[in-house]
Amino acid sequence: MDIAAIIGLIGAVVMVVGSMIYAGGVTPFVDIPSFFIVVVGTAFIVLAMKPFPVFLGHFKAMSKVFKPTRFDTNEVISIMVELSNTARKDGIMALEGKAVPDPFFEKGLQLLVDGTDEAKLVKQLKYEIKAMKVRHEAYQGAVKAWIDIGPAMGMVGTLIGLVLMLGNMTDPKSIGPAMAVALLTTLYGALMANVIFAPILNKLEGYSADEVTYRELVIEGLRGIARGESARVIEDQMVCALDRKQQLKRKAA
Repeated sequence: MDIAAIIGLIGAVVMVVGSMIYAGGVTPFVDIPSFFIVVVGTAFIVLAMKPFPVFLGHFKAMSKVFKPTRFDTNEVISIMVELSNTARKDGIMALEGKAVPDPFFEKGLQLLVDGTDEAKLVKQLKYEIKAMKVRHEAYQGAVKAWIDIGPAMGMVGTLIGLVLMLGNMTDPKSIGPAMAVALLTTLYGALMANVIFAPILNKLEGYSADEVTYRELVIEGLRGIARGESARVIEDQMVCALDRKQQLKRKAA
C-alpha cells in the first residue's frame, strides 16, 4: 500500500473541499451541467482517442497507484548470488525449479537452464522490457489525455456559459446559472487535471521506471551467471543499482 499516494490525494481533496465549506458551503460549487461538460465529456473524448481495451485498462492501471508492486533490489541481488554459487558448483541445470520472486525472473532463469546463450537471453529479456514499456505507456497516455483534455473541456464550458449569459442579459435570473457554468467548468477541469490525474500519472511513470530498473538488474545478474562469473563479481556489478544507504548496509552485513 502506497501511504504517500493515499494521504497526498485525500489530503489535497480535503483541503479543496474544506476551503469551499469555509467559504460558504459546497452547494455553490456543485453544478450538474458543468460536471457533464467536463467529466463526462472528457471521458468520451478519451474513449474516442484510445482503443477500447486501453480505455478500460487504464482505470485498473490507476488503481496500482495505491497498491503498487514492490521490487526489492536487495533481495534479488541475494538470490542472484545464491544462484551463481549453485551454478558454479553444480552446473546450470541445477538451477531448474529454483524459487524466484516474479515471472520475469522465472522466465529468464528458465531460458538460462534451457541452454540459451547470453546474446539470445539478453535479446529476449530486453524485448520483454520493451513490450512492458509499450503497455505502460499506452495506459499512461490515457491518463495524460485526462490532464490535457480536462482543462480544455473546462474552457469549452466557460465559453458555453458566457454565450448563455450574454445572450440573456435582459433576464437577470438566467445570468447566475450561466455564470456558474462559465466558472465551474474551468474549476472542474483544473481540479481534475492537477489534483487527481497529474499525481496519478507521475506515480505510474515512477513505478514503471522502477520496474524497468529491476528487470535490467535481473538481466545483468543472469548474464553474469551465463558467463560463469563468480558470485562476488555479480554482486559487485548489481549492487551499483542500490542507493548509498543500501550499499553500506549490504557491505556491513
